[in-house]
Amino acid sequence: MEKTPKWVDVALIPLLNLLIAFVISGIVVLLIGEDPIKAIKVMVSGALGSPYGWGYTLYYATNFIFTGLAVAVAYHASQFNIGGEGQATLGGLGVALVLLAFPWPHWSIALIAAMAGGAIFGAAWAAIPAYLQAKRGSHIVITTIMFNFIGAAVLNYMLVNVLRPRGSMDPATARFGPATHLPTFHDFPLVGQFFSKSVPANVSFFVAILACYLVWVLIWRTKLGFEIRAFGRSESAARYAGISPVKIVMAAMLISGALAGLMAINNVMGEAHRLVLNSVEGAGFIGIAVALMGRNHPFGVFLAALLFGFLYQGGGELALETTIPRELITVIQALVILFTGAFDNMLRAPIESFFVARANARKEA
Repeated sequence: MEKTPKWVDVALIPLLNLLIAFVISGIVVLLIGEDPIKAIKVMVSGALGSPYGWGYTLYYATNFIFTGLAVAVAYHASQFNIGGEGQATLGGLGVALVLLAFPWPHWSIALIAAMAGGAIFGAAWAAIPAYLQAKRGSHIVITTIMFNFIGAAVLNYMLVNVLRPRGSMDPATARFGPATHLPTFHDFPLVGQFFSKSVPANVSFFVAILACYLVWVLIWRTKLGFEIRAFGRSESAARYAGISPVKIVMAAMLISGALAGLMAINNVMGEAHRLVLNSVEGAGFIGIAVALMGRNHPFGVFLAALLFGFLYQGGGELALETTIPRELITVIQALVILFTGAFDNMLRAPIESFFVARANARKEA
C-alpha cells in the first residue's frame, strides 16, 4: 500500500487546518461587527510590518520555542506535560536567585549561570510529578496542572516575603546589575540599525534555536532519544527490550522541565531585568499548542512558535487600533489548537485517502 507523501503530512494538512481556523475567526470578527480584512491587515502590519513589530514577534516566539520543546520532549515519552507554566515560573526564580547572588562581570558569564539556574529549578519542579508518575502511577496531567498553581503560590510567597527589597511595595525582586543585561537586537552589528532600543528581542532567540537543534540531536541521534521514542510508541515492547520505564519517565520529564525553565532567560533576564509576578504570561500553556501544531518536531515547533508569536503581537496591535477585544486572539489561538490538534484527523483522513488512492491508481496503470 502506498504511503501519503511527506509534504502532505508536514505542510499541506497543517496549512489547511490553519486556513479553516482563520476563516472561522474571520466569521467571528464579522459577527461582532468588525471588518475581518481590516483586522488581518492590522495584525500583519502590527506583527510584521516594522522592525518594532518583528522584534516583539521574535521575543514572544522565543518564549514559545522553549515551552513548545518542553512539551514535545515529554510527548515523545508518552507523557503529556501540562506543567510548563509552573516549571517556567520556578525557572524564573532560579534565574533571579543566580543573578542576584553575585556581581557578574559580563553578560555572557551571567547567561551561562542563569541558564543553569533556570534549567535546574525547572527540572526540579518537574521531578516531583515525574516521580509520582513513574513510581506511584499518578496521572501526569493532573499532577502537573496542580503544580502550576503551587508554583504560582511559591513565587508569590517568595516575592512578597523574601525577595522584595526593603521599603518597596512592589512584589518583585531588585533589578539585576547592568552587566547582566542581555544584548538586544539593537546592540547587534549590521542589523542593530533597524531595531530600536525598545525592542525586547535579544540573544535568547539564538539560544532557543540552538535548543531546537540539541533536542533534535537528543531525540533522533542518541540512545536515550531512541529509548524515549520506543517507550512512547509502546511501553510493553520497551519493557520487553529492557528499557526501564522509571528511567525514561524521569529523564524525559527532567529534560522537559529544564527546557521550560530556560524560558526565563528571555523574559526575566533579557526583558524585565527582574523577577515579577506572572512573568510567564501563559507561555507555558501556549507551548502545548505550539508542540501540537509543530508535530512535536523541533523544526515544526520553531515554525509554530513564530506563528503564535505573530498572533500574540498582532493581537496586541489589534486591540489597540480597533474595538476588537484582545480576548479574540485567545479565540483564534483556541481555533488553531482545535483544528491542528483535536480536529486534525477530521481533515487528515480524507486527504490521506485521496493521495493514497491516486498513488495506487497510478501504480496499477
